[in-house]
Amino acid sequence: MVVADTPVVIQDENQEHEEETVTKTGPVYSLEILKIITDCQQQHGLRHSDYQRYRGYCTRRIQRLRQTLHFPQGDKRHFKRKDVTETHLKDERFLHIPLMLSERAWGYAMQLRQEANTEPRKRFHLASKLRKAVKYAEQLEQLCQSELCDARSKLEAQAYIAWMRASLHFELHVWKNALDYFQQAQVVYEKLCGVVKETDLPIYKHKCDELIPNLRYCAYSIGDSSAITDLKDLRGIAHGDILDKLDHLMLEARAKDGSGVAEVEWLGYKISVRPAEVGSFLLADQELQIESPGGQAEVDLLERHVIRCKDAISAVRDVILAEQGGKLKTEGHPLQILLSYLTYIRLSRSNERVRIMIELAKVEQEAAGQETEPESQDLLGEVKKGKPHELIRLYEVILQNLNEMQQLNGLENNDDFQAEMDSTITAYKAFRCYYIGEILTTTKKFREALALYDKGLRYLSGLNSSKVQAEVKGELETLEVRIKMSRCICIAQGVLQNEATKAADSSDSSAPNIHQDPKALIKDFLNLFQVPLIDRLEVYYQDPNLMSKKANLIKLPPDLELLMCKPLFFDVAQNYVKFPNMDAEKKVTENQGQQPGQGLTGFVKGLWGWGATKK
Repeated sequence: MVVADTPVVIQDENQEHEEETVTKTGPVYSLEILKIITDCQQQHGLRHSDYQRYRGYCTRRIQRLRQTLHFPQGDKRHFKRKDVTETHLKDERFLHIPLMLSERAWGYAMQLRQEANTEPRKRFHLASKLRKAVKYAEQLEQLCQSELCDARSKLEAQAYIAWMRASLHFELHVWKNALDYFQQAQVVYEKLCGVVKETDLPIYKHKCDELIPNLRYCAYSIGDSSAITDLKDLRGIAHGDILDKLDHLMLEARAKDGSGVAEVEWLGYKISVRPAEVGSFLLADQELQIESPGGQAEVDLLERHVIRCKDAISAVRDVILAEQGGKLKTEGHPLQILLSYLTYIRLSRSNERVRIMIELAKVEQEAAGQETEPESQDLLGEVKKGKPHELIRLYEVILQNLNEMQQLNGLENNDDFQAEMDSTITAYKAFRCYYIGEILTTTKKFREALALYDKGLRYLSGLNSSKVQAEVKGELETLEVRIKMSRCICIAQGVLQNEATKAADSSDSSAPNIHQDPKALIKDFLNLFQVPLIDRLEVYYQDPNLMSKKANLIKLPPDLELLMCKPLFFDVAQNYVKFPNMDAEKKVTENQGQQPGQGLTGFVKGLWGWGATKK
């Protein structure tokens, strides 16, 4: 009996094993982890470094996935944890649950890192959240190692867990382990760059570039002194999120070395620098080098530098308020001079950024002018230029910054500085007049444009070029030539416009009037096409424009016609009508309206209450 039962059990086990192998060789899932999380991050807050919004999105996504896959964690009253295992992989979306859990914990950690600048205790919470993100990433890697996932999913999971572990050890300052894990992630992502589609290749290359600053900083922290030089070189070519990370790493490196500027000289003042973060910023400002033909990367770099300058200004203000008992204005105080110096740096770097934006806008306009078709040229053969509204706005920003520089505390009596600012402001006003005149020329307001060109020339003629800033001095001669050329073109176009207006008036006066002399249209077929079709239906004329989009069918708006005013009628006849005397008829009506039973008998009935009619 036992021997008979044994083969049956073995057969059942074999059948179950075969069924499992069949299910495993079924669908093969492909999970593009980096592409998924990159799209989610760009669409839900991380484009603006809003990590709170991103982790909120991850929470809602997990709820939707569990509800759709019928994989809840308990009911409304009780919580029962459910982790995704290999037996649950009946749908590819089950793999998204541990991925979103890891992303939610990582997003919370990045939010805490932003808040830890003012609350250092939150770094402990940050490390806890990163450990949780690593735990969920390990679950995802175990699921992707099953036979139901393809080779790409396994590589993606390996790179993701290596990057998450590296982020944890980086925050814990375990530099050797962080360096090893960053190198593992970099190797895997470089391999994936060779197998992904052409459309997805920029995502993986950007991820590889993002890992380089962390690698160099880990090497520097371990003891590689040449790594800090590599970080400075990378900072000159980086952009976007990589630039933010590099700035953060550079600040940490300076704080670790204790390097910074202790004293500066500016316009005859010797200023001692404090607090330490201001000295670190001034050192970064001295190391900042912008190439002359700057591009969008330089614009982003200067924008972040201005933001850090604002942080340094806030730090100095806090020190002044603490030392002076809440009074910010203390004339001649060293910290007040330092505050003016930092404000001057902020305004100067902002103007430098705006000048690069102006150059980029000019290049775009020139490229648009070269692509313009010959039909878009004006009567003088000059190609029509793009509307320079954006340039005028940028020049307004520069003028506003220069006016703020003139009002800095401690510089009101500095004659050389004030003369330089006045000359520079006059030069930029000439630029503004030129571009406003260009706009008026495109709108055919030639008189106003000519007045602005003349005003720009007056600015340039009364300008002391030796006092102008070096950045603007080289462009003044070119500007004067352009204003004179545009002024001549404006005069010529104004003359041609007047001639065209006179010719149009004379042609209108010589054209036949169809209302007064309709027979003249038959004799003069040259002007017949100018008459709308509805007004010349009795005349046969084969007009080729009727089959085109410029058919002259009716005149819009129509001509006004004289009509008689609508008469007003007043009802005044009643004043002259004599009505008959109706008193006799009125008495008869009153007698007929008396009800029966209202005499003496009716009075008696009503007195005792019997015989009365019930209502």
